Amino acid sequence: MSVTRLLTKMAGSGCHVEDAGPGPTLPKVLVVGSPNVGKSLLFNRLTGRYVTVSNYPGTTVDVSRGVLKTADGRYEVVDTPGMYSLAPITDEERVSFSLLVQQEARAVIHVIDAKNIQRMLGLSLQLAEAGLPLIVALNMADEARGLGVRIDAAKLQETLGVPVVETVATTGRGIPELIGQISAVRPATRVLTNYGAALEEAVVSIVEILPGGNGISARTRALLLLQEEEEGLAWLRQNVELAKAERVLRLAGRARCALRHSVHYYAAIALKARVEKILADCATFPVARANGVRERLSRMLMRPVIGVPVLLAVLYAGLYKFVGSFGAGVLVDFLQETVFSGYITPPVTRFVEAVIPWPMLQELFVGEYGIVTLGIRYAVAIILPIVSTFFIAFSILEDSGYLPRMAMLIDRAFKKIGLTGRAVIPMVLGFGCDTMATMVTRTLETRREKIILTLLLALTIPCSAQIGVILGLLQGRPAALLTWAGFMVVVFVAAGGLLSRVLPGEGPSFYMELPPLRVPSFGNVAIKTYTRVVWYFKEVFPLFILASLFIWVGRFTGLFDLLIKGMTPLVNWIGLPDQASTAFLFGFFRRDYGAAGLYDLQKSGALNGNQLTVAVITITLFLPCVAQFLIMKKERGMKMTLLMSGAIFVLAFSGGFAANTLLNLLGITL
Repeated sequence: MSVTRLLTKMAGSGCHVEDAGPGPTLPKVLVVGSPNVGKSLLFNRLTGRYVTVSNYPGTTVDVSRGVLKTADGRYEVVDTPGMYSLAPITDEERVSFSLLVQQEARAVIHVIDAKNIQRMLGLSLQLAEAGLPLIVALNMADEARGLGVRIDAAKLQETLGVPVVETVATTGRGIPELIGQISAVRPATRVLTNYGAALEEAVVSIVEILPGGNGISARTRALLLLQEEEEGLAWLRQNVELAKAERVLRLAGRARCALRHSVHYYAAIALKARVEKILADCATFPVARANGVRERLSRMLMRPVIGVPVLLAVLYAGLYKFVGSFGAGVLVDFLQETVFSGYITPPVTRFVEAVIPWPMLQELFVGEYGIVTLGIRYAVAIILPIVSTFFIAFSILEDSGYLPRMAMLIDRAFKKIGLTGRAVIPMVLGFGCDTMATMVTRTLETRREKIILTLLLALTIPCSAQIGVILGLLQGRPAALLTWAGFMVVVFVAAGGLLSRVLPGEGPSFYMELPPLRVPSFGNVAIKTYTRVVWYFKEVFPLFILASLFIWVGRFTGLFDLLIKGMTPLVNWIGLPDQASTAFLFGFFRRDYGAAGLYDLQKSGALNGNQLTVAVITITLFLPCVAQFLIMKKERGMKMTLLMSGAIFVLAFSGGFAANTLLNLLGITL
């Protein structure tokens, strides 16, 4: 392909930023760094609270913005997605890179986990080389010191030529000093890394051609072009006249041909060597660090012999007992029976009946499926206590540092179905709320992984509310419970394995920083739980109102009767009575609506043990609820969502038919 055709192909592939922050005139402070280094906590320390959380234009990647007020003025602070390098790979890194390039920041704060400075200082070198107004925050300084890591911040600052501040975001230590550097910091000017004769010659030649003053230094632009980064090529097409751009690409092509390995390889080796040389002068590390108690425990949690039993214990205590028994049991019973049935529903019903004389409109608000008596009651009295207890359990696991180790433990198994250990986080969230988990799939690296996990969440992962009802349905039937659980595992593995083979794209890669194991901080857990509950009310609560409205419209237009009639042959095909059609239809509006409908059928004696097991298997595999469907549309697009939903519908009834057939052929009675 000629360079002219290559440049034409790159047309329109660049990003642009729409400032959605608190005010377009405020100078910006960008907070950057790898995941699990305390960026969000430091952001909270700077801004006091989350102000806006919105998608970056053209993506589903969240960017948080807030305002920092200081003695010398106000700044807009942007908490960027996690990044490991200035050569972006994931959607999150591309968004962070675009923000760095296009926001003309007053300051860029690179948050480093001081314990793992060896792995993170390379990005600091790249940010400094890019000529950005950089401040390095050595976060978790207390934990680093506790492990015997000693960093001479003053000497490191002198070497890098940028401010270096030790911070502890959990306590606020060092934050005033960090804020004090924001107004004084200037763009970095030192060239800190030599990439070797061949690369340096190419960099110098390309820099002579490129225009200056474009967000980042011409040297960094040259390195991106040598690495054939999409962002660099898009910028070249948009900012450099065609003849010069073709010359740049020819120089870059010749340089790559002269190298035995990739440009990425030489750049990584050079950065690593430079980091080692700097730290040899500025830091000391404990010789026996790997033999510490916490390090030994960390390794044990990532090995199957110890890790799997611990994982099962965590799931039992966290999900089954705390979320299932306490959240879905004690709290739900109190809110449903005492609060709503005793104090809210009766007076609201009397008020609506007194104000609205038309029964049809009364049904919209306080009927069997009314907005207040079903939508709000369900969202507040049933789902809220379940997701709140789940948020608490998840925040404890997150703050303890256990989640990344759980991800490492199951990474090898997940790769067989096209995923990485990173998928464990949205998957665990799915057991709390599949709608929320579908949103969190955006943290995965590739579109292929996002599609696989989105479908698996909708197909095989029951939310905590549905699990609670299913456990109640199968109570006293251990064989039926094991059959249901085993069927879900088989479908999960089979569907994931098939998708990983038929979907195009490269196999997933996995890297994740391991934060230290520690006792969770009450303050951190409280803040994380609070922000997630706020998210629930903003993003999910309105969907319950919408579901009630859909049900009301469906009942009064006769649409429900038609849909139930159309589903009856399918329900009979899997060995269930006609009445089960209603349960499956309501399962679309809320997954546990459907399970609750099966509960009524069981109580009436309409289902025997085998039919109940087949019904529970099918309702679990059935279509995602309307809230999850809408989020799938937002994240994956309408075409992909409809395609997934059609496949799930077919798989659900095929699975039910297979279960019914096997039970009958084997003569099993559950």
